[in-house]
Amino acid sequence: MSWVLFHYAYHFLKDVRPRLKGNKLKAFQHLTKKERRILVVGDLHCPFDLDGYLQFLLDTYAKWNCNQILMIGDAVDNHYSSFHQTDADGYGGGEELDRAIKRLSKYRDAFAKICDKKIDICIGNHDRIIMRRAFDSDIPARWIKSYNEVLGTDWNWVESIVYDDVLYEHGEGGQAKTKAKNNMMSSVCGHTHTQAYVEWLVGKKYRVFGMQVGCGVDASTYAAAYAKNFKKQAIGCGVILGGHTAINVLMPLGKPKPKPTTVL
Repeated sequence: MSWVLFHYAYHFLKDVRPRLKGNKLKAFQHLTKKERRILVVGDLHCPFDLDGYLQFLLDTYAKWNCNQILMIGDAVDNHYSSFHQTDADGYGGGEELDRAIKRLSKYRDAFAKICDKKIDICIGNHDRIIMRRAFDSDIPARWIKSYNEVLGTDWNWVESIVYDDVLYEHGEGGQAKTKAKNNMMSSVCGHTHTQAYVEWLVGKKYRVFGMQVGCGVDASTYAAAYAKNFKKQAIGCGVILGGHTAINVLMPLGKPKPKPTTVL
């Protein structure tokens, strides 16, 4: 196609509008206006993430016309090296890491196909277990590889990050509503697997929200056995529109039927 033909085709298609009216037109305009629409991925704890969760994320990304992805942390579990009780019959360190990398690569590849922005990920307490072990053993930081080097990702690993006056962090040390109140700014957190909510705090001169996004952990795995007597995990994710609207999206209750992950 010549440059001139491409130029006219581009401007013609850019001006095409669907024949919508009323509420349908308003909905279309709402989900296509120029603003951030962030899909917030819950705790994964690979290799103990739930089958079907990735497809759920892809469906949610498409449904809300998202244009950015942020992972709330605990991408990997590191169960074998946990500071808490571990399962003696579980995977060894090398096998668990290999399995985690393989599971995580599916998210990496799928996200790269639908989102052209760099993926942000908040560092979770399970992600940093190995770093803590190294620190406790007096190993200099120069001997330690980065998360991207070990896990085969190309993500932006951060302690916290702010978009549109909304603070995103993993969530140790308090839930999102507490952090929103203490920080006087909207806050999005993971970490607590059994919580998924949005709560608004309204004062005379401010209005902020706290969001817990839920998780994508398979409760039937041995790594989640510590919570077998807890209430049901909130399997879900979050969507933040322009910093002004926060939406919890939960997977259907019951055991989902895994379906092949498809990326268009």
